[in-house]
Amino acid sequence: MQVQAEQGSGWISRFLGGLGRWLTAIRRWALNLITLAILIGVVLALVKLFSGSETQTLQEKTALVLNLQGRLVEEKSTPDSSLLSLASESELSSEIQLRDLLAVLQAAEKDSNITRILLKLDSFEGGGIASLREARAALKRFQASGKPVIAWSSNYSQAQYFLASQADEVLLDPAGGLMLDGLGGDNSYFAEALDKLGIKVHVVRTGPYKNMAEQFTDKAPSSATLEASAYLLDDLWGLMTQEIEEARHLPKGKIMQLINALPAPLEAAGGDLAKMALDQGLVTGLKEIQQLRNEFIAAGAEDKENHTFRQIGFESYLASLGAVDSSGDAVGIIVAEGEIIDGKAPRQTIGGESTAALVRKARLDSTVKAIVLRVNSPGGAVFGSELIRRELAAAREVGKPVVVSMGDVAASGGYWISTASDKIYADAATITGSIGVITLFPSFEGLMEKLGVNQGGYATTWLKKAGDPLQALDARFEKLLDTNIQYTYQNFLSHVSKARNMPVEKVNEVAQGRVWTGQQALDRGLVDSLGNLQMAVAEARQLAKLAETTPVRYIESEESQYNWLLEKLMGAQLKSILGAYAPEWLKLSALAPDVKALEKDASQLQRLLSKDKPFSTVVHCFCKEIP
Repeated sequence: MQVQAEQGSGWISRFLGGLGRWLTAIRRWALNLITLAILIGVVLALVKLFSGSETQTLQEKTALVLNLQGRLVEEKSTPDSSLLSLASESELSSEIQLRDLLAVLQAAEKDSNITRILLKLDSFEGGGIASLREARAALKRFQASGKPVIAWSSNYSQAQYFLASQADEVLLDPAGGLMLDGLGGDNSYFAEALDKLGIKVHVVRTGPYKNMAEQFTDKAPSSATLEASAYLLDDLWGLMTQEIEEARHLPKGKIMQLINALPAPLEAAGGDLAKMALDQGLVTGLKEIQQLRNEFIAAGAEDKENHTFRQIGFESYLASLGAVDSSGDAVGIIVAEGEIIDGKAPRQTIGGESTAALVRKARLDSTVKAIVLRVNSPGGAVFGSELIRRELAAAREVGKPVVVSMGDVAASGGYWISTASDKIYADAATITGSIGVITLFPSFEGLMEKLGVNQGGYATTWLKKAGDPLQALDARFEKLLDTNIQYTYQNFLSHVSKARNMPVEKVNEVAQGRVWTGQQALDRGLVDSLGNLQMAVAEARQLAKLAETTPVRYIESEESQYNWLLEKLMGAQLKSILGAYAPEWLKLSALAPDVKALEKDASQLQRLLSKDKPFSTVVHCFCKEIP
């Protein structure tokens, strides 16, 4: 009996112990949920407090202050979220999304409480010419409503001034300056340096204008590169100067005359850059910011509490517009910005798989009646480009029109994906074309010889060793590369031929890897029309037989913002640790601009070399950011 009692009490003890552990687990789980709820509440409160997303009731005579911070981009590098904005304030302030700027200007145009715009450009880092022209066109539409735009900056860069020149008044701080210096410049060529190291970069390409590897194989730009660059840049510079002169009511050719006459005009102004800009008619006045503030108070209404004029900022006004209705029929816009790579890619990079998935998502969505592909890309991986082209073709096969809107750059792989469309729109300043293919294969046999490193071993076939970069390039392997490149190039020509309804021979004449402006591309039949994103959307509506009021909807990836935030926080911590222990001369922020350019060139070469392939075949345009 005693034994039975002990056994009974043991069972009860184990049961109660298990129950206790179970209850403890529930309690901890409940406490964790409560803690998580509290944290979410705190975060939401902070978002509401700091993000400026509260709906703001505007009073009459309010000025819209466009204090543009950072560079104009098609797509931000961070997900569009107030929570992430709090976690990455510096990144938020370094980019202005073009679509946001256009939406703000369109809304302000119809808003009776917005009476004028102050375009403040001290921290504006510019953008591509095509993007700047879209912003200028939106400013012009705002002015057409009878409301003035006043631009001010302490100093105008060329990109800042190009945007500001559209304003009714272009004001400059008396202690500031303005200097227009044109487009283009020198690149670094590394052939001699690589030769001294014993490194050879073998290149197989299609056409004399496919020059993206030239930096690593030559000591200077080729005649073909200089010819194509001059033809492209002269057209872009002529477009910029013409539009500035028309906006500022200057005589035709005034800007080039001024540049060619320097330094005499500056000497005449006593060395004062601001006075020279005023004397030459580039600006309408020299004013300090306090003077401008007083004039805005007099012209509008005073904000006595803040001792300034009644105003609303860009971010606050954007937040007040509210979310776009995501229900009902729409035109789907997909942004393809950045270099094209295989697989999945982060924001501002085009992944063959991830971007194709967005197209597929739009194709399978019954409410998306047409697709507009906004392309801003110099190209990249052939396979990634082909995956996207196939998905766009599949969308057209099921009856969904596809219209391409080219941004600043839509060249090489960017043009490859554009061929699967019903219509192509380009800005006059778009850089496009570069229809060609290139592959790189570096060999380090000279370096190995200098280091005293020898190679030896057995392989069952010659091809196994042919892809070894530590040995000299086998002539048979070089022929293999050339054969593959020519095959890929013929595919490219075929896609363009079918899309543009041109004989392959005619396409080949305007291909050869050469780049064109949007206007030059139109003249050669590579695009259908000159126009901006709005015109492309209007065309998509018409092709899909939709009403003019049918809304647009951006098709974006549903990435986890919390995963992104965690990665950013971990990355920031790592950067902090590295920054604390790295010597000052190793920090990128301490590098001179020319050293940063060299670092960028090295990165360019690294991106072209695949770790899992003996060579890399790409459709890529070596297009510099302009301006």
